[in-house]
Amino acid sequence: MDHFNYHDGVLHAEEVPLPEIAAEVGTPAYIYSSATLRRHFGLFVQALEWTDHLVCFAVKANSNIAVLKLLGDMGAGMDVVSIGEYARARAAGVEGERIVFSGVGKTREEMRLALIGGVRQFNVESEPELVALSEIAASLGRTAPIALRVNPDVDAKTHEKISTGKSENKFGIPIARAREVYARAAALPGIEVIGVDMHIGSQLTDLEPFRQAYGKMADLTRKLRSDGHDIRRLDMGGGLGIPYERSNNAPPLPIEYGQVIRETVGDLGCEIVIEPGRNIAGNAGVLLASVVWLKQGEGRDFLILDAAMNDLIRPAMYSAHHDIVPVVEPPPGASVSPLDVVGPICETGDTFEKAMQLPPLGPGDLVAFRSAGAYGAVMASEYNTRPLVPEIMVDGDRFAVIRPRPSLEEMIARERLPEWL
Repeated sequence: MDHFNYHDGVLHAEEVPLPEIAAEVGTPAYIYSSATLRRHFGLFVQALEWTDHLVCFAVKANSNIAVLKLLGDMGAGMDVVSIGEYARARAAGVEGERIVFSGVGKTREEMRLALIGGVRQFNVESEPELVALSEIAASLGRTAPIALRVNPDVDAKTHEKISTGKSENKFGIPIARAREVYARAAALPGIEVIGVDMHIGSQLTDLEPFRQAYGKMADLTRKLRSDGHDIRRLDMGGGLGIPYERSNNAPPLPIEYGQVIRETVGDLGCEIVIEPGRNIAGNAGVLLASVVWLKQGEGRDFLILDAAMNDLIRPAMYSAHHDIVPVVEPPPGASVSPLDVVGPICETGDTFEKAMQLPPLGPGDLVAFRSAGAYGAVMASEYNTRPLVPEIMVDGDRFAVIRPRPSLEEMIARERLPEWL
């Protein structure tokens, strides 16, 4: 469910008509619904109300400080994978005790800064990282709470570029070596073993891979406890998918996901940490764009938009689909025709959809990419010297720009000429 619906024939974000935002901010622009963010976060809290828990928003999905503050004010923790994301979470008012530091390539400086600033736990990905964290914590006279990320070798049956739980993926410590590495961690100075971490991938639409992975987690936890480790927190990762096509069968609900957690590890008496990102932010955002031209080609027609692959790279990178809808609702029974929806960048890869059935559209008409609130703005770039797309947050009948579009002058002013030119 989201809060982007037609009212009187015009697509609205909550109570704000999208043409009103376009008139003030221009296009392309990302637009987020506060009501949708709140609702989706609340569903995960409800799914875990049976146990001690913390829902940590995966900051990599949408790192805008306004989004983080909205969720943080509701009690969300944050899952970060860089010191930059850590700094954003802190700037949004989230204290270190609610921040989980994940990521396969943490640097020594990132570890040091997080230890000084405060952190709930490090999800340690490798033995070299573990040793480095021990050295840094000991040098600071601090103790680093850790969970080892264990790779359970479970196929999440998702896109190969976002699968993280198979043995050939770069993430985590092989489950066959987990007890050995935990024993090493317990012997290191400055390290406190508190939990186990797993994350098997993103955009999962089937609960069975979760069930398989969490069953392995439960078995490992019992073995680690028998080895003398005080395992009191289980970080289950995230990855629950969203419906990118409204015609598709809906993915599992958070309450169903929570039930799988309960059935697999609920008897262990551990605090449960989960790290949803896409499922909270994905359907809470749209990318608003304008039609530049309708171009007739040889055997196909092209709808050329002012949004491009640098604004929304998921279709080019993952062959991902986003429903694209006209902002002015077509009348019932309106004719449709197949159009290739493309952007203005000088690459054939700048194609959002081929042969998409759309009603008549012309220059200046507005369209909206649905389900664009996660992995949209955070992955945007200035390729072709196109300004970063602005972000807008809607709350009821009001809206605010939460990241402005930079001017060309501002973009160019960031660069420097060497003295010899």
